[in-house]
Amino acid sequence: MAKKILIVEDNAQDQKNIKLSLIKHGYENLIFTSTGEEAIAKARSEKPDLVIVDTKLPDMEGFEVCRQIKNIEGLITKVIIYTGYIDAVNITKARLAGADDYEVKTEDLGKLLSAVKKLI
Repeated sequence: MAKKILIVEDNAQDQKNIKLSLIKHGYENLIFTSTGEEAIAKARSEKPDLVIVDTKLPDMEGFEVCRQIKNIEGLITKVIIYTGYIDAVNITKARLAGADDYEVKTEDLGKLLSAVKKLI
């Protein structure tokens, strides 16, 4: 069965880049949301194998989205915090929120793809 990936990203261009890259590498069961609340609801209903969440969303921080998804009873999913900010404090916040990985946004999505492959 194909692994299901939930991508939580409010930037349309970043969504498109992630989608194209994941599909190119064989990941086709993709769900996209642009807000934290919608992501938490989708995680409950869709039970993804992996969640990729941006840190800056219109309604809440990605760290809080991660924390809430990790606390959904009966849901076992991996979470990658994906951010444009290179900051050691954010890495610590990601770990405290329960993230399984932390990746910095770059034009080259190679590190994100490596993290995806490692986690699912």
